[in-house]
Amino acid sequence: MPSVLYISYDGIMEPLGQSQVVRYMERLSPEYSIHLISFEKSDDLLDVFRLEALKDSLKRHGIKWTRLTYHKRPAVFATLLDILNGLTVAGWILFRHKIKIIHARSYVPSLIAVLLKKITNVSFIFDMRGFWADERVDGDIWLANSNIFRITKWLEKQFFINADYVVSLTNAAVDEIRTFPYLVNRMPKIQVITTCTDLKLFKPLSEVTSNARSFTLGYVGSVGVWYLFDEALRCFIEIKKTIPEAKLHIFNKGDHDYIFRHIKKLGIDTKSVLVESGDHTDVVNAMQLMDAGVFIIKPVYSKLASAPTKLGEFLGCGVPCLCNTNVGDMAQIVEKEGVGVALKGFSEEEINNSVSRFLTLIKEPDIKRDCRNAALKHFSLDDGVKLYNEIYQSLLN
Repeated sequence: MPSVLYISYDGIMEPLGQSQVVRYMERLSPEYSIHLISFEKSDDLLDVFRLEALKDSLKRHGIKWTRLTYHKRPAVFATLLDILNGLTVAGWILFRHKIKIIHARSYVPSLIAVLLKKITNVSFIFDMRGFWADERVDGDIWLANSNIFRITKWLEKQFFINADYVVSLTNAAVDEIRTFPYLVNRMPKIQVITTCTDLKLFKPLSEVTSNARSFTLGYVGSVGVWYLFDEALRCFIEIKKTIPEAKLHIFNKGDHDYIFRHIKKLGIDTKSVLVESGDHTDVVNAMQLMDAGVFIIKPVYSKLASAPTKLGEFLGCGVPCLCNTNVGDMAQIVEKEGVGVALKGFSEEEINNSVSRFLTLIKEPDIKRDCRNAALKHFSLDDGVKLYNEIYQSLLN
């Protein structure tokens, strides 16, 4: 079988790595000899039980996994160390196993891939995942006039120019990429593959079980950096004006103190809020018991390229979503498919009007079915695997 090297800077012991790396590689492994390099956080590697279970699962699928340790501080030097380690290991695997394709997830792996492409004829897939350098600026981590930002944007240019294929999460990002001056008359091949969902796992409960419960608004995942948590809470407050018995179920890891501070700040009765955490299976179970989902993301430039994983997961479970515009293709999907409402702003009037529309929408008798169908149409893992396979075959041919 042709050999593929997949490099992920996200650890596959984390939920994101499980859903957006492992699930794809497992499905592709019957057709390819897959070598996987991931950068794992030290704390995750201490979980011996999960580590051994993951090793066994990958081995059963014939995936050869090389674990490297992710270094965080000091920031620049830690990343340089990761690049050096990754380049050394990837280079050895490349020559030892006659790799035909390097599939690089995001920017650090793409730098490793470009350097190896310069000295070999290996094909390079730039799976960009987003405008990473711009995210660092939008997240107030870097300054727009800093050297690190300019260097990373120059590297981004090299990734686009040298890529044999580019994978984008959104059509909005592709439209933006087409405006880049340095890509005039030299646009690479681009395929949109959004953050797909294992819809055999994320699926609705029966109507009987769902209808037996009181109304629950769900919030799953992070509450900081990119997420406007207060705005989501304001939506819940507005919902309670119409449904006084409404509950807010928050599923989050590590930010519970932050969550309760903001709940109290906005005067929300803590008795109407449940805050929990758990593993990937617990996330599925929690989503299946939610009647609606809410998440508000900062509508900044870099988010044109973002596709929140939770949208596909919510819809897969038959849960309509209250979200916002100017974040990838999110608003277009929920509004066009009739499975959610996207706020155009965060004024009191806009929140009131959007929540009113949302509460009308979720009363539609076929809303769960419509959500499920939208997930199958836009976020199917099977479709994502098929598209990756087509990219691999086109490069091999």
